[in-house]
Amino acid sequence: MKPIVQKNDPVLRALATEVPLADIGSLRVKMVIQDMKEALAEQADGIAIAAPQIGVSLQIFLVSGTLLKEVDPTYMGPAEDLIFINPVITKRSRIKHKVEEGCLSVRWLYGQIKRSDKVSLTAYDHQGQPITRGASGLLAQIFQHETDHLNGILFTDEAEEIWEMTEEEIRDLQKR
Repeated sequence: MKPIVQKNDPVLRALATEVPLADIGSLRVKMVIQDMKEALAEQADGIAIAAPQIGVSLQIFLVSGTLLKEVDPTYMGPAEDLIFINPVITKRSRIKHKVEEGCLSVRWLYGQIKRSDKVSLTAYDHQGQPITRGASGLLAQIFQHETDHLNGILFTDEAEEIWEMTEEEIRDLQKR
């Protein structure tokens, strides 16, 4: 399993490379997605991951369908992982909310960040089919966080009121 790289790794600050459409179904891209799934599955508090977080500078991110259903009861989509290749946020609502965020690559820091309440995103799925997806609330927040990763941006770049939590504090919160 590939480890999740941390905030000082240069791959997190680079603009991720677009995946050529002809490569989407390739063994290499399938392996990257599998590595991302495995890395995310090892993180009890993880809900999404971008390819740069496993050290691969490609424009891919995925959202755990199972975890998304658990943390957002309003999510009515499938429990399958959502895979986005070459994603672009095409619309952002003007309404923004301050939300709490953390990141698997910025352990164990958390902070408040302003995110658009709604976004629209275009991308390709793991089979190379174009998708357009609107999102609100938590899913919109995730889309913004993960596309930031693909653009070399960490949430701490924009966050206010950053604080650190221990693994024990996180486990206690998860039990509630």
